Amino acid sequence: MVTVLRGQGFRVVIYPNDHRPAHVHVIKAGNEALFNLHCPEGPPELWENYGFSRQDVQRIKALLADKVQDLCERWRAIHGTA
Repeated sequence: MVTVLRGQGFRVVIYPNDHRPAHVHVIKAGNEALFNLHCPEGPPELWENYGFSRQDVQRIKALLADKVQDLCERWRAIHGTA
């Protein structure tokens, strides 16, 4: 797994052998959520949630939305396509 962003205590990762569509895993304190990036311009959408509160999900969405283009570029760099 490649950490592509950190913010507000969240770690955002992309797994090198993962599947499409372009998405990220967000991890914090034993919780994890997957967000579809909707490349190239978003908005990020919650796909799966394992333990985050609604408030955390909103914080994560805002964090990802600010960086969605960069995250899509990182996905392409790792996987070749979005």
